[in-house]
Amino acid sequence: MDQQPTQSDLIAGLRRSATIIQSLKQEIADYHEPIAIIGMGCRFPGAANPDAFWELLRDGVDAITEVPAQRWPVDAFYSPTVTPGKISTRWGGFLPEVDRFDPLFFGISPAEAAYIDPQQRLLLETAWEALEQAGIAPNRLAGSPTGVFVGICGSEYAHLSPNQSERTHAYMGAGSALSITANRISYLLDLRGPSQAIDTACSSALVALHTACRSLRHGECQLALVAAVNLILTPDYTMIFSQAGMMAADGRCKTFDAQADGYVRSEGCGVVVLKRLSAAQQDGDTILAVIRGSAINQDGRTNGLTAPNSLAQQAVMKAALADAGVAANQVSYIEAHGTGTALGDPIEVNAIKAVLLPDRPADTPCWLGSVKTNIGHLEAAAGI
Repeated sequence: MDQQPTQSDLIAGLRRSATIIQSLKQEIADYHEPIAIIGMGCRFPGAANPDAFWELLRDGVDAITEVPAQRWPVDAFYSPTVTPGKISTRWGGFLPEVDRFDPLFFGISPAEAAYIDPQQRLLLETAWEALEQAGIAPNRLAGSPTGVFVGICGSEYAHLSPNQSERTHAYMGAGSALSITANRISYLLDLRGPSQAIDTACSSALVALHTACRSLRHGECQLALVAAVNLILTPDYTMIFSQAGMMAADGRCKTFDAQADGYVRSEGCGVVVLKRLSAAQQDGDTILAVIRGSAINQDGRTNGLTAPNSLAQQAVMKAALADAGVAANQVSYIEAHGTGTALGDPIEVNAIKAVLLPDRPADTPCWLGSVKTNIGHLEAAAGI
């Protein structure tokens, strides 16, 4: 014969239910917890660190220059008209001394360093600087569940040497593989969290950031380094983009300008150090900014493979706002993609207006801008 539950049984059951509900509430709160940026490092055209970058933007500096002679003889490759095998621009945003590196500081032999893509070297240096800026001794992270997420979409270094034996050297495989750009940082610092290289072209940096935030919220890592890098070591891709009519004749990204006629290629590296906001507050970290939400999607089929889709752009902005718990009319600034193309810029502006303009008070403007007008388009590193 079944026994009826006693009052004690009912109370115990209610307590268990309350515990489960509280646990679920905490999981939901954790999943939506904001992410703190506690450190930064960067190397951009005309700016070797975040403070210098701020000064460059504040002073309206144009960091675009002609192709340095150390990269390639620009006169031999340049044609003012679109010509097969030629580049239609003499301009770009370049970093100085990308061939310089102190391998012994990172425990790398000079022999191996010669075969390591300068993008990997630049990431090591900038990641170290970002951790120092965060007040974290890099060598104290050994064995920790720290994640590394790197946006990158090209490697030209392995193709520079005309010597076949050098291109097939044992060190060249790891030295030029995109996956190793993240793995080498994890290896150097003995980090045990996720280590991923992410290639989604111009959105690589932002997808890396999105992925890192999800990883932190799910407890896969307790600290995350998000980085992106781009170097222009040969004229090859500039030739390809010149043939496609993507390059601005004057070498400037004229964002949201009636004279917009393409973009200018640039290089650089950026790193941010992330931690869950509650952990950053508990640890007394300096909180530089807070990421409340993010979203990703894809255009699907459009008028062309590289043509943007306004409805998809609107959808991803709405999803990001929902994830952040932020109303559209609360947003006061948009750092736009804004490459300066006659096709992309109007589509982007109209998508932003469609999402942010409804129900916006007349006295609450939202400013649009793009640092590409100062430093050019960093391609895989543009988002960082």
